[in-house]
Amino acid sequence: MDYRQLGASGLRVPALSFGTGTFGGKGPLFGAWGQSDAAEARRLLDICLDAGVTLFDTADVYSDGASEEVLGAAIKGRRDAVLVSTKTGLPMGDSPQDWGASRARLIRAVEDSLRRLGIDHLDLLQLHAYDAHTPAEELMATLDRLIAAGKVRYAGVSNYPGWQLMKAQGIADRHGWPRLVAHQVYYSLIGRAYEWELMPLAQDQGVGALVWSPLGWGRLTGKIGRDRPIPAGSRLHETVQFAPPVTDEHVYGVVDALEAIAAETGRTVPQIALNWLLQRPTVASVILGARDEAQLRDNLGAVGWALSPEQIAALDAASDQLPPYPHTPYRQQEGFARLAPRLV
Repeated sequence: MDYRQLGASGLRVPALSFGTGTFGGKGPLFGAWGQSDAAEARRLLDICLDAGVTLFDTADVYSDGASEEVLGAAIKGRRDAVLVSTKTGLPMGDSPQDWGASRARLIRAVEDSLRRLGIDHLDLLQLHAYDAHTPAEELMATLDRLIAAGKVRYAGVSNYPGWQLMKAQGIADRHGWPRLVAHQVYYSLIGRAYEWELMPLAQDQGVGALVWSPLGWGRLTGKIGRDRPIPAGSRLHETVQFAPPVTDEHVYGVVDALEAIAAETGRTVPQIALNWLLQRPTVASVILGARDEAQLRDNLGAVGWALSPEQIAALDAASDQLPPYPHTPYRQQEGFARLAPRLV
């Protein structure tokens, strides 16, 4: 397993990590994702640790806390061998105090997560979504307090707008507080919007990307293609309304390119899609979300080898989309710059 620095921090994380949204299995979304209990979770963690996967990501909102409880049971007795990341900020109840990133909410959420996980500190805490009602100064001061208290080692965000991430970094610098070092983002061959603004920001500010749904919400598993509609037992039937939007034609074009490279290399479609991500700038770790041992073992085959420059170029071309304003003019300028030497 390759280990990488998480942004500009001293924390080293594995190139592949494991997401535990499939643990617990409560509710319409997470129940469709998976229903791993503690015994199955321990088996999956055994496989991960044998392969060098040491970072395990969860969230308080996953199955209403059950994912954290199952993960806590699975890591019991081997805390020193793992890195634990959780997220908070999304609603955990109907009270006004049950969501967001206020000082009161954040401190209570961390205490609740530590209790469910059965541990005394989080290696990484991430704000699950941007809370427009909490001042950035309050948020960063609270994170500084939690880190100083030893309850959190590093802090990051998830699904954040670039301007708010930059604002938080500026406030941290002004007060001498710890900076955000991670951004958990959606990024895949069928969802490359991360590259338009958040990736350049991450490069400039030393923020490592932790990639969620790297197989495009299950669309890049090799089970879906031009002549293969969504299988009857696929979780997409229950969860597609939660998925980032994409057209069928775009998916099919990317899958065509993946299948051509799979035929060349003998690798599986998911392995190729994951390997492409591992070679992208700022990516610190790609989060696997396997529901069973077979899926996990296949996904772990994404490391230890590399796509050729020609194969990467083919995937880039198949997955490319014109970015929205204000990024479009810059893309056009880049294209003109590449053509210019041939026009003079």
